[in-house]
Amino acid sequence: MAGRSTGLPTQKQVIELLGGEFVRAGYEIEDVVIDARPQPPRITIIADGDKPLDLDAVATLSRSASELLDSLGNDDAYVLEVTSPGVERPLTAEKHFRRAHGRKVDAELADGSTVTGRVGVVSDGAVDLVVRDRSDWTVRRLSLDEIVKAVVQVEFSPPKPRELELAGAAGKEAGA
Repeated sequence: MAGRSTGLPTQKQVIELLGGEFVRAGYEIEDVVIDARPQPPRITIIADGDKPLDLDAVATLSRSASELLDSLGNDDAYVLEVTSPGVERPLTAEKHFRRAHGRKVDAELADGSTVTGRVGVVSDGAVDLVVRDRSDWTVRRLSLDEIVKAVVQVEFSPPKPRELELAGAAGKEAGA
């Protein structure tokens, strides 16, 4: 994290300055990474929301973030990047599972077993996972407390209609 000697804002300053702007746009700041090593230094803002962070949203948020950061009166050059957490980020909170609705996840459970399923309804500290049960699809309700780690899987083929129907995502593209 950058100190005051670099002339860059701190992580806390960036979050305080930009948090409201991101919330108004429908996103929240998950993390801010300030790297003073490269020239110019890099400020990376990782944002997430219930709607996907598309290129238009990134451009809009980048412009407003840049204007707000420049208003701090710091004339030092920096590179600003606004990005989403990426698929490799583990799902650790109920909101992460909600945002992954319709996506396939690999989950490691507290009992040491693993399960792969499509995220369905998320409510009351639990998630419905649509899992393969022999030759058919079924819904398995898991308490979020049972899940040690869950990661969204990259899919190269479309999910089966029955699988999406059980996930409550029928008629939607996976991840939509």
